[in-house]
Amino acid sequence: MAQPFLAAFLSVKQQMKRDFRLRIKTFLMILVMVGCANAGDLMLKRGMTKIGAVQLSWVGLQHAFLLTVASPTIWLAILFLIGFTASYMMLMSWADYSYVMPAGAFGYALLTFLAVVFLHESVSPRRWIGVFLICVGVLVVGLTKPRTTDVVPQQVAA
Repeated sequence: MAQPFLAAFLSVKQQMKRDFRLRIKTFLMILVMVGCANAGDLMLKRGMTKIGAVQLSWVGLQHAFLLTVASPTIWLAILFLIGFTASYMMLMSWADYSYVMPAGAFGYALLTFLAVVFLHESVSPRRWIGVFLICVGVLVVGLTKPRTTDVVPQQVAA
């Protein structure tokens, strides 16, 4: 009688351990994703501010393109945004889209704060209220499981 109970207990314990590892792995990768996205966005904004307003004409676009290609700040932004894309793709391979997207929205809140600190932008109280609401939503989503569906291995076509 104790055998089936012990087996069920060990099975539940192993599942809890897997869930915990998945939650930690997902949390860390979301931090990487948000960090890369925010760094890339800030560098892109800074680089484009140095370039100046782009004129919507053939000559204006050519001029902006040449300045963009020659800008180390823009290239650094591109590297960070590639890091964002890679971490986003990895997350999508193991976590639910309905978890990753809202959890990643924390980046919008962080980006607003970083824009104030590094870009010296002014943020109205109404925007800060919106940022607060985003953070509350991220907290609610973060309390759920990262994956709600079972992984079904796909058959490789011969």
